[in-house]
Amino acid sequence: MKEEIAVFGGGCFWCVEAVVQRLKGVEKVESGYSGGTVPGKPTYREVCSGLTGHAEVVRVTFNAEELSFEDLLTIFMTSHDPTQLNRQGADYGTQYRSVIFYQNEAQKATAEKVIEKLKDVYEDPIVTELTAAPEFHLAEADHQNYYNENTEAGFCQAVISPKISKLRKMYADRLKS
Repeated sequence: MKEEIAVFGGGCFWCVEAVVQRLKGVEKVESGYSGGTVPGKPTYREVCSGLTGHAEVVRVTFNAEELSFEDLLTIFMTSHDPTQLNRQGADYGTQYRSVIFYQNEAQKATAEKVIEKLKDVYEDPIVTELTAAPEFHLAEADHQNYYNENTEAGFCQAVISPKISKLRKMYADRLKS
């Protein structure tokens, strides 16, 4: 197995986590925070204030022999709206920005390729931030595996379930059985 790490965010980390957890080749998904300017380990409350500069992100450990970084990013980029600056749906603020924190120059080049490939899919310009990976801070335990443990919650039903339905329609062949 060729294990790789990807870190990205596209709105609420619960949404992104729920989508990528379902992909073949994904070994582990951890929700967390990255890209902030305030030192120390941030809390959910601090990040939600928008004052720390951190984005809600997921750290994905995946088998690159089964799921390429390019395919993972393509699915990520089409499972949220990468044209919305600092927001996704009703969530707004820099903590909900669309961002790819690349681990190395190869990931950066692949991300640039994916963004270029998808730019004509959207009416508006893609505003996804592309930045070298800063420190990743693991979110609190109650934010891990959120959708799977809270599927019936109102937010999950209204916001995440439609994303899972879209994923099933667009990428059925890429999903775990």
